[in-house]
Parts: sequence; structure tokens; C-alpha cells
Amino acid sequence: MEIIISVLEQGLIYAIAALGIYITYKILDFPDLTADGSFTLGAAITSVLLLKNINPLLCIIISAICGFFAGAITGVIHVKFKVRDLLAGIITMMALYSINLRIVGKANITLMQVNSIFDIFNIGSISNIAMLLIITIIIKVIFDLYFKTKSGYLLKAVGNNPNVVISLGRNDGNIKILGLAIGNSLVAISGSLLCQQQGFFEITMGNGVMVMALASVIIGISIFKNIKYVSNTSSVIIGSIIYKACVSIALYIGFEASDVKLITAILFLIVLISSSNKIFEKRERRKT
Repeated sequence: MEIIISVLEQGLIYAIAALGIYITYKILDFPDLTADGSFTLGAAITSVLLLKNINPLLCIIISAICGFFAGAITGVIHVKFKVRDLLAGIITMMALYSINLRIVGKANITLMQVNSIFDIFNIGSISNIAMLLIITIIIKVIFDLYFKTKSGYLLKAVGNNPNVVISLGRNDGNIKILGLAIGNSLVAISGSLLCQQQGFFEITMGNGVMVMALASVIIGISIFKNIKYVSNTSSVIIGSIIYKACVSIALYIGFEASDVKLITAILFLIVLISSSNKIFEKRERRKT
């Protein structure tokens, strides 16, 4: 039961980061490594504010705003200064490491003595899952509604065919910056929730978030791709839970905690190979 509760809590928290990566990777086709830094940024901002007795919900909102600007900086470096997408993300990620240390003042701090958002309904682990589920659903609904707006359609168009956006008289670069900003704001929210759920801040807690979130996106979309009534956002959320369940099962059967990165790499490779085979099969059918 404890494993199931842990899987659901962690899965829902990282699902929000996965939604952010869904924007940058799946929609914009942008390998954004800023996520590792913006995740820690959200946790760092939240930790400092909680220690100053700021409302936990307000901490999440402020973290989202800071993540928004972090993503926008990556977008500006790429669009305005013509730096390659991968390098732009690496530059911002490296800068955020030092900025996060400056914000917190040290590599790790404990938050056990402060109230988090989970203390609002302090009933137990089930209430934590309920709280995270509510937050995730709210973000998913806002996410879905946004992509039905004009701005959302333009964002999708930038990833699929930038020439369409240009023909409409819109600046595709500015739209790409907006997409990166929104994606990283979601990642920062995820970091804010994780540090509140775990009760501590660690400067390395964002390491590998981009890969984990990307694995969740690919797992979810690969499994539910042919199911009409499951939206992409729902697929990503379920994919995050499945990913965390796979990691927990691997640890349960005997793997060490230090093997998590190895487990992630193996899962990621399996999903990528599976996805590539499906694409190859579809191409062969079309040729036939």
C-alpha cells in the first residue's frame, strides 16, 4: 500500500513536469534542457518562501512565474541570438544551477518545521494524493482550454509548420519563446510541489527531470495513441504514473536506489525502440 501511495504521489507531481516537456518536445520539437534547472528553481523559490512563512499556494504561483521567465530566457537565447536549441537550454540550465544556490544559500535545507500545501488537509497520505490529483486536473483543464484558443493553435502550428504562422503575419519566434516559457513554468510548479511533499530542498533534485518527463510523455502517448477518448494530456499524466510504477517495481524486486538512473535509461531505451518500430511498421504499410 505504501508503494502504491508513493507511486501515485510521485507520478502526479512529475506528471505536471511531463506536461511542460510535452509542450517543448512534442509540440515545439525543442530539446529543452532548461527543465532540469527550472525544476530546481521552483523548489528553491518555494523553500525560501516557506521558511519566511509565505502561503504555500502563493509559493507555487511565484515558482511558476520564475519558471516562466527561465523558459523565456532560453527562448530569447535561441530565437534572438540564433543559438542552437540544445545549446540554449544547456546555457540556461548551467546558469540556473548557480542562481539556485544563490537563492537558497546552501546545497540543501530541511522544510520539516514549516507548513506545506499538504498540511491544509492533514488527514494522511490519501489526502496528499487527493490534493495532488486536484492540482493536476486543474492544470490539465487549463492546459486543454489554452490549446483551444488562438494562441494555442498558433503554438501548435509553430511546431508543425512555422511557414503557416509566418503567412498569418505572426512572429513564429515570439510564439516559440512563449511555448518554452509556459513549459518551464509547469516544470517549476512540479519542483515546488516535490520539495513540499518531501520536506526538503536539494540542489541536485532537478537532475534528470527532463529525461524522466520525456520518458513519461513517450510512454503515455505510445500506449494511448490509438484510443480516441484519451487526450494527449491525459496520456502524459497516466504515462508519468506508469513510469514511476516501473521504477518502484524495479526497486522492489532488488535493484538499489543508486540504480534509478540505470532503470530510467533502460525504460527510456525500450520505449524509444518500441516507438521507432511502430513508426517503421506504419511506413512499410504505406509503401505496400
